[in-house]
Amino acid sequence: MSATSTVAQQVREFIVANFLYGQERPLKDNDSFLGEGIVDSTGVLQLVAFLEETYGITVEDEDLTPENMDSISSVTAYLCRKTNPVAGAVAAPDQGSVAGGQV
Repeated sequence: MSATSTVAQQVREFIVANFLYGQERPLKDNDSFLGEGIVDSTGVLQLVAFLEETYGITVEDEDLTPENMDSISSVTAYLCRKTNPVAGAVAAPDQGSVAGGQV
């Protein structure tokens, strides 16, 4: 099992256990948490706490977007970028500049 599929499975298990309460509802990787009524705004905070604790990351306020947090696929992609910054890195900055304006 690849790291990506392991992450997706862990996120799925968290969502099912905490928001679907074990219902046998089919949940596709691209189903919108908000659009399907699976997770509300308070639930997003629970999801963030899970991600931070489980993966040892800090989810920044600017990362709280549907592109990062609204489906199993988007959360998995976000985690892969966050935990493996080399894979998502752009060319090395030159002359002391910082890519994207972040340190």
